[in-house]
Amino acid sequence: MRLEGVRLTPALGPAGPEERALPEETPVALVYNGSTYAVMMASPADLTDFAIGFTLSEAIATANEVGEVEVVAHEHGIEARMWLPEGREAALASRRRAVAGPVGCGLCGIDSLAAAVRPLPRVAEPDWRFPLAEVGAALESLRGHQPLHDATRAVHAAGFWQPGRGIVMAREDVGRHNALDKLIGALARAGIDGASGAVVLTSRVSVEMVQKAATLGAPVVVAVSSPTAHAVRLADGAGVTLVSAAGRQTRIFTHPQRVNG
Repeated sequence: MRLEGVRLTPALGPAGPEERALPEETPVALVYNGSTYAVMMASPADLTDFAIGFTLSEAIATANEVGEVEVVAHEHGIEARMWLPEGREAALASRRRAVAGPVGCGLCGIDSLAAAVRPLPRVAEPDWRFPLAEVGAALESLRGHQPLHDATRAVHAAGFWQPGRGIVMAREDVGRHNALDKLIGALARAGIDGASGAVVLTSRVSVEMVQKAATLGAPVVVAVSSPTAHAVRLADGAGVTLVSAAGRQTRIFTHPQRVNG
C-alpha cells in the first residue's frame, strides 16, 4: 500500500546501508478570506480534515460557516484556502497566531496570554459510560488504524471511540495537535457528534489537547501517557474526563463517574 507523505531515506543500520521510511512534514498554510492565518508543519495527508478541524478547535468558525476547502500545492508548501462570513473577521483577529508554528506546538505564536487559557465550553454529561476494562483495548485498537506509524514509527494518532463500536475513525500526523485537528475535521465532515464518544490519543495530554477535545464536546479523553497538571485543572473545569494508561496502569484524573467497572 502506498502511503501519502512517506519518503524512503538512506540510513546506516545495524546490518549496514538500508532505506528507512520516514514521514514528510510540510508547511501547511491556513488561509482565510485570502489572508494567511497560520503556517503549521504537518503531514501532507487529510488536509481538508485538518483545515476544518483547526478552524473548529480554535473557535474561528462553526462547521456551518466553513465552506469548501481548496487545497493548493506550491513549490515550498501547501495552502488550505477557506472563505468565512464577514462577521468572523473579529474571531480571526482575536485568535491571531504568528505566521509560523513548529510541529507539535499548539500555542506557538498566540499574541495574547489570555488566548492561551481561553474559556472553554462545559462538556455535557453523556448518557453512556466508558468501561474501565476497555481502556487498554481502545488504545490497542487504535494501533490498527495507524498505517503511517507502522511504516515510519514517527507519527501520532487521534482516534474516536464509540460505545459498542470501538474506534470508528482515526487520523495521523507528525504533530499530535494536528492529528487531533484532523480527527475533529473528519468527524464534522461525517456528521458525527463529538459528544457521542471519546477521544483516544497516542500522545500525552497537554492544555491544547484538552482545549480541542472540549471544543469538540467529547466528554472523555483516553491517552497512552499522563496529562500535565495544567491539563488536569483545565479538564476538571471543562467537565472532561481524563484517563491515562501510562505504564499500562489506568488512572482517572477527572470526573471518574464517566468510567465504570
